[in-house]
Amino acid sequence: MSPVGFNWQVKAVLPVAVVLLIGLLLFLLSTMSLRDPERHAVLMVAGGGAVAISAVLIVVLAHFIQRPLIELQERIAEVCEGNLNVAVSFSRRQDEIGDLGRNFNRMLQQLREGRDEIERLHRTQMSRAEHLATLGELATGLAHEIRNPLAGIAGVIEIVGRDLPTSSPARAVVKDIRQEIAQINRAVTALEMARPNPPQIRSSDLNATVEHAVTLARQQALSKPITIELVKSPDLPQVDHDSVQIHQVLLNLLLNAVQAIENEGVIHVETAPHDGSAMIVVSDTGHGIPSENLPNIFRAFYTTKGNGTGLGLSLARRLVEEHHGRIEVSSVVGKGSRFVVFLPLDRPLERTGS
Repeated sequence: MSPVGFNWQVKAVLPVAVVLLIGLLLFLLSTMSLRDPERHAVLMVAGGGAVAISAVLIVVLAHFIQRPLIELQERIAEVCEGNLNVAVSFSRRQDEIGDLGRNFNRMLQQLREGRDEIERLHRTQMSRAEHLATLGELATGLAHEIRNPLAGIAGVIEIVGRDLPTSSPARAVVKDIRQEIAQINRAVTALEMARPNPPQIRSSDLNATVEHAVTLARQQALSKPITIELVKSPDLPQVDHDSVQIHQVLLNLLLNAVQAIENEGVIHVETAPHDGSAMIVVSDTGHGIPSENLPNIFRAFYTTKGNGTGLGLSLARRLVEEHHGRIEVSSVVGKGSRFVVFLPLDRPLERTGS
């Protein structure tokens, strides 16, 4: 059986009416000594006063409480229908009802901001998916165009190697060429699948992976007055990662940093444990990235370089995300950029090829 509901006016006026009624009874007892005409007149005045007090109380409550409650109910109904662009007018009051209105309007403002952020993220993800789909189509077509001449080159190398004398020193060169052709063939196979190879996760020394990438980047920067500093954390434990793919990610970040420094500059690389993750920081003193470009730098085909493809950072983020990690970036124009790669330490990853 459902409980019986009472109107709020009844609940508000009932205690007042009870008090007035008790007051009238006490007043009736106190006027027993008066003569009947005088007593009746006094009782009429007292009863009329009690009724007037109750009426004024109902009017006051209706104005200051009922109207805001009705408006709040109407706004809540609009919110339930999906309209978040509403607000209550009684939020300007300097009392508890006003506090309620201000809190309600603030809650709606937060809901609007949350909805806008979700829509923005949805548009970003859709745009990224569209670019990745285009990248897949391009990769498949490119792989087909590479494989055909590559097969011809491989056939010519086989013929040349077969005709070379046994003592010829060129046989070593032919062997190296065969290995490079095999490497290109594996890369083309990956392109035909329109996706990078799945990471070969193993628990290994991340500091060694980072140091290898820094060593190659230093070779690339020999012709420039650029110093590449490396600070390896001795507290960093073994990290589950694909050393080849993470090496590719870091080399891409390092070469971008080298290209960002026009004259003399410094690239600082550092590893450290951080909140359950292994952190790799790559910072430079280059020209920086304008704030309006930062949201787009990880998009496929987006580049501000005249000879760039716009695929490096897109692939780097994808490789890191396949390790269940993330890349963060901050930059100040004229001072440089800072990329931070986070790889999980504790999250279990499926290890392959172990």
